[in-house]
Amino acid sequence: MPIEKNRRVRTLAPMNPEKCAYALARYSRSPDSIEKSIEWVRAHDSRKFLESFYFQYGHASIADLGHVVVCFEGISELAATEVEDEQLWDGQAKSSRYQDFSRCGFVVPPELDGEQAAAYRTAGQNLLDAYRKVHAGINTFLAGRHPRPDGMKPDAYERNIAARAFDVARYLLFLGVPTNVGQVTSIRTLERQMKRLLASEYAELRELAGELAEALRSEPDYGSLEGAPREPVAPTLAEHVEPDRYALGSREALRQWAAANLPAPAPADGKRVDLIKPADTAADVVATLLYPVTDRPYRHLYEFALSVGADRRREVLDLGLRSRAVRDELTRGFRGGIYVYDIVMDIGAYRDLHRHRRSQQFRQAYSARLGFETPKTIVEAGLNDVYQSAMRQAIDALHTLPEPGAHYLIPFGARSRFLFKMDFAEAEYITRLRSWVKGHFSYREIAWEMKCRMEELEPELGRLIEATPPWVEDPLRR
Repeated sequence: MPIEKNRRVRTLAPMNPEKCAYALARYSRSPDSIEKSIEWVRAHDSRKFLESFYFQYGHASIADLGHVVVCFEGISELAATEVEDEQLWDGQAKSSRYQDFSRCGFVVPPELDGEQAAAYRTAGQNLLDAYRKVHAGINTFLAGRHPRPDGMKPDAYERNIAARAFDVARYLLFLGVPTNVGQVTSIRTLERQMKRLLASEYAELRELAGELAEALRSEPDYGSLEGAPREPVAPTLAEHVEPDRYALGSREALRQWAAANLPAPAPADGKRVDLIKPADTAADVVATLLYPVTDRPYRHLYEFALSVGADRRREVLDLGLRSRAVRDELTRGFRGGIYVYDIVMDIGAYRDLHRHRRSQQFRQAYSARLGFETPKTIVEAGLNDVYQSAMRQAIDALHTLPEPGAHYLIPFGARSRFLFKMDFAEAEYITRLRSWVKGHFSYREIAWEMKCRMEELEPELGRLIEATPPWVEDPLRR
């Protein structure tokens, strides 16, 4: 019997995420059309379905079928970085390259008591005052150095100059300044995100996870939209999420092992970008597991893992599995990439490179022990004294505050160590995109060094990367 030709492609109107997951899951498990599946779902309880098949039976792919739009407003830059630390994540954050943060205030970390909070506020305000001065000074300096071309409209010219000035001034912003993040994620990613936030060392993030659960139990904000369904977006998820005890247990166990077993640190070689192609998988996993709980370069950890016997490597690998439950995925430390970039860069540059989610990313604890960057334009504009004074006062102040609350005072210009594991296609993409003249000068320099390290390690592949040298500039191009 010939098949009657019907519409083969259909679009669905937005619907409740849990009901959408239920409808599409049923659609894959029955002979019914999508119309009949939707009608079925309208007459049945999606909560019972999700509790049985997702939370009890572990059919995780079901939760990929429902997506939620969530906005985080007025959270710290530190919190935003952690919120965004998901591979299967889509979203945008308020850009520090295009907006004035001088009057935005800042988030005071809950960990600080009254006296500590007062010291934090003083240091934070000093940084924002310096940010305002540096932006105004750099704006004037750049306008004098780069007059408006005849063919450029005045408003476009002013926007470009102001944006370049923000590129420089943002080094004085710090992890406590507030920002906004909008995200679109599947229920499955949202569950993982909430578990991770609940297990965070930062009270702000644990509080955000609780607020997120409450928002999922409540009616969403439709603004002035008429006729929208008034029902919670993901109430079942909100009732089931708990802290990621696997991550908590393994992280602490690895930290203790590293403190007790790693040899005295060797001097670092001073490289800003190091590239390794690990040949031993077990040693690579051991080094990666230890990287976030130490302040050691990846190369040192990898060479240590190669030098010790298999029994010692097994100790670390077993600790990486501590507290793992039946349905827990392996932690990110077990994931790999052909190439491992260990990068010392300022936190502002990291905020931009962090968006490249096809790589596996790891960071070491925020600190100011690696010093801070000083943009050359600040020196050229005669603003070095203002900049240096504000940065040093902030770093001196944060050393008097308890961790982890002290981390909120770390400026964007402070250096930290970050690990990126990827294949060649991602290395080519990052270096080509991030070295382009429209980018921020800091990550442009990092991207160029990534290309140079690849050329040294893999000459045949490195030559294929068409990156733009950082000395090629076009300040009026955005």
